[in-house]
Amino acid sequence: MQSRIKKTREIMAEQKLEALLVTNLPDVRYLTGFTGSNAALSITGRSAVLFTDGRYTVQAKDEVDGARVVIPKKKSAQTGAAEWLEQQGIKRCGIDGAHTTISLLEHLRKAVSGKLRRGFFQPIETPIASAQREIKDAAEIRRMRQAAELGSKLFDHILGFLEPGITESSVAAELEHRARLLGAEGMSFETIVASGSRSALPHGRASGSRIPRKGFITLDFGVILNGYCSDMTRTVHMGRASAGEEQAYAAVLEAQESAVAAAKHGVTCGEVDEAARSVLKRAGLAKYFTHSTGHGVGLEIHEGPRIAANQKQPLAAGMVVTIEPGIYLPGRFGIRIEDTVVINRSGCEIITTSPKAWIEL
Repeated sequence: MQSRIKKTREIMAEQKLEALLVTNLPDVRYLTGFTGSNAALSITGRSAVLFTDGRYTVQAKDEVDGARVVIPKKKSAQTGAAEWLEQQGIKRCGIDGAHTTISLLEHLRKAVSGKLRRGFFQPIETPIASAQREIKDAAEIRRMRQAAELGSKLFDHILGFLEPGITESSVAAELEHRARLLGAEGMSFETIVASGSRSALPHGRASGSRIPRKGFITLDFGVILNGYCSDMTRTVHMGRASAGEEQAYAAVLEAQESAVAAAKHGVTCGEVDEAARSVLKRAGLAKYFTHSTGHGVGLEIHEGPRIAANQKQPLAAGMVVTIEPGIYLPGRFGIRIEDTVVINRSGCEIITTSPKAWIEL
């Protein structure tokens, strides 16, 4: 953790920042190891102090690395952090504008003296901690592989559970119960189980609808393990499919594999998106692909970078991203196939290892 704070200080120096106040909890966890639900981290050129509340007196001292822990009395962690910065003689402090609400900013401003209040907190153009989090180190990648492996085990298990007539919610419940039994801390996001015509809903969360005798089922889920998220989607078919359904699945699979093949260090996010989109254009299905091709994953289920049309950011070795093209034909069916991959110099490594070939149950 100390190396991450050191890197943060180097970036602060490049941006001519006297101080940085970090309030986004995933960023706080990344920089210090603290997993509590309330914290503010003040960083200057010489000191780093984590402020939290009395519930975390023991936990913070056990978890925090690279920063001193302070529990303010009769003050919020955020107020304590702001006051401390002023006491250090700081005149301006950077904040992450993307994660600082108007109400929090007003709260912070009220914590410093009137003469400093107006210009003390300055939003920075590029969030420092969040940008660092895009490149995972070896320990993070190891944790993400473990989370992805657990997710793949869940898919293998749920194939034996699916049958016509059971509800989508019961499928989600089985996935989530099994995840806990296998050691997951929770799910990365609300589990998506969308069957029949509901599979045409890109975010068709599990409902009381029953699994049909014939039709697609989209299963999109992830787990949190050791703080890190997994994310995968598989689409299977109940009963005998039509030739058109099989052809549509083959097109989505080709698009997904084309994007995976394109994903490597130095390639832009837009180029990866186009690798998937161009396949669906040739198949006459591009108009049914209504979302971006992927996103970063880590301590949060959605992180940078964003893999979408016209995105100029290049991928870099150590990034962990999803590749998830899909098509959605309203009132008929939808198909999405998603892997999580680790970017390296020569290409990428798929860490969601469940089969993607056509499955008919």
